[in-house]
Amino acid sequence: MRRADRLFAILQALRGGRLRTADQLAQMLEVSTRTIYRDLADLQGQGVPIDGERGVGYLLRDGFFLPPLALSALELEALTWGVALVRAHADESLAAAARELEVKLKAAVSTAGSLPPATVAAYGFRVSAADRDRLRVAREAIAGRRVLALTYADAADRPSGRQIRPLELQHWGAVWTLTGWCELRGDFRVFRIDRIRTMTDTGTRFRDEPGKRLADYLSRLKPPPGGC
Repeated sequence: MRRADRLFAILQALRGGRLRTADQLAQMLEVSTRTIYRDLADLQGQGVPIDGERGVGYLLRDGFFLPPLALSALELEALTWGVALVRAHADESLAAAARELEVKLKAAVSTAGSLPPATVAAYGFRVSAADRDRLRVAREAIAGRRVLALTYADAADRPSGRQIRPLELQHWGAVWTLTGWCELRGDFRVFRIDRIRTMTDTGTRFRDEPGKRLADYLSRLKPPPGGC
């Protein structure tokens, strides 16, 4: 991470009157506490209103200007909906990021007004801890284009082993599904996350191949021209 990016990340972490210790900041940014102390001293030397001391923690005083988010009221409401849904139904890493985003949104609009009234609530009781972990593994494998090994149970609870190229996660309200290219079937398959018994990231990377891409799967779902 470039130093300029690290300094900006420190300011973001201190927004909203949140007290952070140097150890917490060091863990977040994966640097030494000595580096954090040096960065904090440099920011304070440049006039940034950071209060605190070693062993207690640091915070950014209200009123310090950072570029605001130029969002309409409806855009802000859309974000609050998205944050609520991710916090409730995504894996724990994304849920934690959603909670952090909520704090930053409130800080970003505090000088211009407030977040719109809450019009949605989402509850994550449908997603078990095991399924949340599988969502994380699947999400990271999709991003890294890595093959997943699954043990999957069908509607009759008969298990089978699969090797898939994960392509996309979908949320249907009550369940999550994972679409991928199944090497066993030689075709696209959609797997319910709650029916996956085991999931392992094999570490084997795959390349986009014509006929095996997400775009190829989605093209199958389109009605033929002039048809329905």
